[in-house]
Order: sequence, then C-alpha cells, then structure tokens
Amino acid sequence: MGHLRRQNIMSEGSLGAPTRHTIAWQDEDFTNPEKLDAEMRRVFDICHGCRRCFNLCDSFPRLFDLVDATPGEELGEVPSKDFKSVVDACTLCDMCFMTKCPYVPPHEFDLDFPHLMLRYRVAEFQAGEHHGIKQELSKTDRNGKLAKLVPALANWGSSQDNTLTRPLLEKIAGVHRDAHLPEYHGTTFEELPAPAVDKTAPAATRAAGARKAVLYATCFVNYNSPEIGTAARNVLAKNGVETEVVYPECCGMPQLEAGDIANVATKARNVAKVLKPWIDKGYDIIALVPSCALMLKFEWPLIEPNDADVKRLAEATYDIAEYVVEISAEEGLAPGLQPLDGGVSMHLACHARAQNMGPKAANMLRLIPDAKVGIVERCSGHGGSWGVMKENFEVAIKVGRPAARTAKESGAKYVVSECPLAREHLVQGIERLTKDDEVKNPPAQAVKHPIQLFAKAYGIEP
Repeated sequence: MGHLRRQNIMSEGSLGAPTRHTIAWQDEDFTNPEKLDAEMRRVFDICHGCRRCFNLCDSFPRLFDLVDATPGEELGEVPSKDFKSVVDACTLCDMCFMTKCPYVPPHEFDLDFPHLMLRYRVAEFQAGEHHGIKQELSKTDRNGKLAKLVPALANWGSSQDNTLTRPLLEKIAGVHRDAHLPEYHGTTFEELPAPAVDKTAPAATRAAGARKAVLYATCFVNYNSPEIGTAARNVLAKNGVETEVVYPECCGMPQLEAGDIANVATKARNVAKVLKPWIDKGYDIIALVPSCALMLKFEWPLIEPNDADVKRLAEATYDIAEYVVEISAEEGLAPGLQPLDGGVSMHLACHARAQNMGPKAANMLRLIPDAKVGIVERCSGHGGSWGVMKENFEVAIKVGRPAARTAKESGAKYVVSECPLAREHLVQGIERLTKDDEVKNPPAQAVKHPIQLFAKAYGIEP
C-alpha cells in the first residue's frame, strides 16, 4: 500500500517528461475574461513564489516587479490590466516550459506559461485589440511576393543605413530604426534548379530504398535566404537524397505570436493537405527553419488535434540538422568533408531546443573533421517579429546580451544559428559589445546557418 501511495504522489520538480495539452481555442472558456483572469492569477502566483525563470526573458522580471511594488507584495493587489505588460514581453520561445519550470505537466500545478500568454493574445485578437500595421507586417508571403518584384528597392528601403526610410518605417510601422531586417531576393528558393543527386552515396543505396525528401522552404528561406535552402539541398544531394521543394504557404508562426490562431489552424490544414500525397509516396518532410519545424511537429497537432493529415505530417517532419545526423547514424555520410578554416560559435535556437530532439545542429557540425564548435545556449532575445519592434528592440538586445557575449568571447570565426534571424540579432549584440577601436565582428557574414558550414566543409560553395 505504501508503495502504491508513493507512486501517486507528484514530487516537487516534476521529473516526468514535459507534456502539453491540446489548445482548446474553440471552447468558449478559452477566451472567457473571468476564467482567463483566474488562470493568469493562479499561474502568476506560482511563478512569483518560484522565480526560477527570472533571467530568461523580460516577462518574469516585469511580473515580479508588479507584485513587489504593491504595499503587501501580493499578486491580489495587482490590477488585471497590468498583466498586459507581462504578456507583451513573452516571445513564445518556450524555454521556461522546456528548461526551467518545475511545474509543467504532468505536475499537478499544470503550468504552461507560453501557452497561457498565447491564450491571452487570442482573447485580445478576438476582441479586436491588435494593430493593423503589425498584422500587415506578419503577412510574410504577400510581402515576399511583392518585394521579389523589386528586391533592390525593397532592400534599399529596409537598410539600417538608410536615414531617409528607416525613421519613416519606425514612425509608421513601429519597426525600430536600428533593427536588422532581412533582405529579399528576386529569385525564390522554389525557383532555383535542383542539384544532381549522387546515386552512389550510402543514403541512395540503402536496403530499404533511397531516401527522398520534400524541403518545406519556409517563408524566410524562400524569400529572404534561399542560400540556406541551396546549401541544404546540395548537402542532401551529395548524400544521395532526392529532394523536391514544396511551399504552399507560411507556417503561421507570425500569426500565432499575434494570437490569430484561427488563421494558423487554416494554414495547418492547408499545408498538411498539400504535403499528404508526398508523404504517401514515401517522402520525408524537412523544415529549413526551427520555428517552422516546431509548428509542423508540435504546435499544429495541438491546435488541430483531430486532423489526421496534420498528425501524419507532424510524424513525418524533420529539422534539417536532425535529418543529416540521422543519415550519418543510419547509413553513413558521403565522403569528402574537410576541416573548416576556423572555429564555430553555434547558437542553439530556442525553437530548435523546444523540439526536444537534442542539440542536433551542434552534433551535425561535430561530424566535420577537427571541428571546433562552441555552444551558445542562451536565448538570442529576438523572438521573430517581436524583437524588431520599437518598443521591444532594446529589451531584445538586453535579453540576448549573455548569448552575444559568449559568442564574442569565443573568438570563433563563424557565428551561426539554426534561426537566421537570431543569428543576425546576435551579430548586432556583438557589435554593441565591441568598441570601435577593437573591431572584431564575426567575418563571413553570408554564413548564417550551420547547414551552410556543412556545405562549405563538403567544398560546396554558394
């Protein structure tokens, strides 16, 4: 009897693997103001008493300061309207859920701070409390299609050096004038030719049949960094993997950040339907950016739990580094990898870590002979579109300062991240830490993603 009793007691720290509940966004209670406020107070009270997340992002210091500033230092004395500042500071990076919180499910306290922040934003969005300009900025497919028609003009207007347009963009759209914005290309990744596949590589001659994969381009790689997709496709071709590029539309991460969850659900159903025939034909699905892989693998099934296509897509999806590491383990890599010409400071993106697959990008780079790989585990602070906004940019730089300092002090030639946006944000952080008279910014600025370094080690130049 005593043994059974001990089994049923939930211990402090919840040693079980974190689990997540489906997101009941269609239930009336999900956005019910009273029930939402009650859950916010329940969770915030636990967080205030714990404080393990104080140094992860700005949400938790804001929460603790709100409570500590009251006469009795009690959450009950904080007006509900003040909770918005806590929600606004959350980047949905998931690091509190994945790495810090001792009270995530299956613990009886049942805390999922990021998804509670999402719930608040869904309620805001449904109530019409959102900014039209921000909504327009999040329409990545439309913006990319327009910018590709005039990429030189688009890049001129968004350049940090443009003292004419950037102040205007800050005033009209709320984008901080100093924030790095990604460039656009006239030719998308979808439009680039496929490389020749090495039919003699181990992955092409394995007993179970040759590997073949669909590269889900993602809006960022398709419009902003096709060179990342090209590097990935070339590495896979070198290893005997036949690839197709398929990109129905954006995964919806920008809309998720804004609380437009119905839009995300529509995207999930649409993309899953388009990719289903490829999965039926035996293709694996590879997402080239970790935020998008996270959406396909984890967020979409929680948003659309009853859609069989969404579930099947989640099971078939890989992160690009995860896929290369699997090839290495199961078939062996094609020969030809050569040492790099310098060390690497490898930032583990939050949304890669949230996939709970281990440090696959670092593992991939360590397959390169004599590779010197230093790890940066702290959040970059960027948070997708969050970190470029005027009200958030300096906070984003502050949150990312420890990661930038680690990268800078490593002295590595290459600074890369699975998240290209995080990488550029880190470079900005490094520049802030570097005095003018000792300029030591990371060279090789074109190399942003670890798959590009892997291609370089194969002698595949962009």
